[in-house]
Formats: sequence, C-alpha cells, structure tokens
Amino acid sequence: MKKLLLLAGIFFTVSAFAQSGYKVGDQARDFNLKNIDGKNISLADYSSAKGFIVVFTCNHCPFAKKYEDRINALNKKYKKQGYPVIAINANDSTQEPEDSYLNMQVRAKEKGFTFPYLLDGTQEIAKTYGATRTPHVYILQKQNGVLIVKYIGAIDDNTDDATAVKQKYAELAVDALLAGKEVAITSTKAIGCTIKFKH
Repeated sequence: MKKLLLLAGIFFTVSAFAQSGYKVGDQARDFNLKNIDGKNISLADYSSAKGFIVVFTCNHCPFAKKYEDRINALNKKYKKQGYPVIAINANDSTQEPEDSYLNMQVRAKEKGFTFPYLLDGTQEIAKTYGATRTPHVYILQKQNGVLIVKYIGAIDDNTDDATAVKQKYAELAVDALLAGKEVAITSTKAIGCTIKFKH
C-alpha cells in the first residue's frame, strides 16, 4: 500500500508503513522471531517480566556499533529488575550483507551479547512498531496483561562518547516505571542509520 504526496508540484510515492507505527500510550503487539541460537522468541515467553527494552539495531551501522556495549549494560542492569533487552535486526541483508543472520551470530559472540538478538526477516515488526533507525528504542510496560509503549527514541544524548552522556533517556524511562512514576521524557529523536527496507 502506497500513498502519493504532492510537494512543489512533484508527486512522491511514500510507503504507508513510513507514516505508521506506535506512539507513546499505544498497545504493542507481541512477535515470534528467530534468535541467534536458532530458537524462536516471543515476549510472552517472559512471563515474569514487568516490561521490555526493545531495541532495533544491526551489525553494520556505525551508530549501532557505538551503542552495543551500552545496550549490553542496559540488559545487565535491568533484566534482573524485570525489564530485559530484546534486540531486533530488521535490515535487508541483500542490501547490507553484514546484517545477515550468520553475521548476527558472529557479532553477538564477538561482543558477548547477554540479550536475545532476533531476526525480523519479513520486516513486519519494524514496520508495525514504526522503527526507522538503528538503534531505535521502544520501552514497553506490562499493564493488565497487555504491553503499553512508554518511551520511543534514542538510548541517550551522546552517540559518540558514552562518558559524556548527560541524559540517559532509556534508563530514566525504566527507572521511572520501576518507581511507579510517569516517564518524564517519553520520546526523543532516534539517531542512527536508516533501516534498510526491502524494495
């Protein structure tokens, strides 16, 4: 499904999914995607979780690479508190061969990922969530048996230097949820490479 936009007298074709995606407060869907260990994983598998830190990321993107250690740190800090990291690679590997399933397995081993790294081969989940960048974070909270989006955007405010970060957006959001408070900053601009959707 595509839409036509008129800009300066010229028609542009825009995929409908580019206009869609979750907003803060929406109910998020579950998924069933293949992990790097060959097993499929769903959010429903985590019956005791309070919520999730869902991160759309990949292997090749320089921005994603700069955040790998920080994503690992998020999982180590919050998994035991009920908010595990679930990483998803939705890139089309025909456009970016480095993002193939085999290379996902290699990268995860090299970096010592402590979280699931799932392949969104059909790109359905990235489109449904509205993810456009790597990395792109969605923090979900379980409420009465459903998952509610509480934060969308960047992990923090400094891609290049983890030691110079002033606002740890993802951590602030999860900390607020764990304390039973409202998230103060619910959305930020995700900075990173564009997700490579199939043509």
